[in-house]
Formats: sequence, C-alpha cells, structure tokens
Amino acid sequence: MYFVYILHSLKDKNLYIGFTHDVNERIKKHAQGDVPSTRNRRPLKLTFYECYFNNFDALRREKYFKTTAGKRALKIMLRETFQESL
Repeated sequence: MYFVYILHSLKDKNLYIGFTHDVNERIKKHAQGDVPSTRNRRPLKLTFYECYFNNFDALRREKYFKTTAGKRALKIMLRETFQESL
C-alpha cells in the first residue's frame, strides 16, 4: 500500500503534503524531527491520508495536492478540521 498524507503545522498553520509506503513510521519520523522540511514546523497533526494500491497513482495524487488547485480542494474538503485547529 502507498499513502498520500497531509500534516497540518500547528506552529505556522501551513500544510505539508507527503507520500510514503508506511504512514505510521513516517509520522513518527516527522514527530521526532528526523525530516528536515518539517523539523522547525512542529508540532504537526496528521489531518488526512489516502491509500493506494499503485505507487504511480499515489505519486500523481501527491503532485496534485501540491498544486494551487489541489491545496484549494484540500481546504474545502477539510474546512471543519481546519476550523477546529485554529
């Protein structure tokens, strides 16, 4: 299985969009500060994830979420979740 996941930084309120084959292990690495791109943005909250059987489908979805349209879609899909985090 392959996962696309969204982390919400409680520090700067921005999103981090990632891809992995082991979402639990990856979240642990983010929480421990082992991922350079999120080290200074902790604490992070796992806000959303999707799983795929195919590596390429997951990578395509990750790329989409990193576009302006994808970020807009996420903010609409998860608007109540983001309201709770404010």
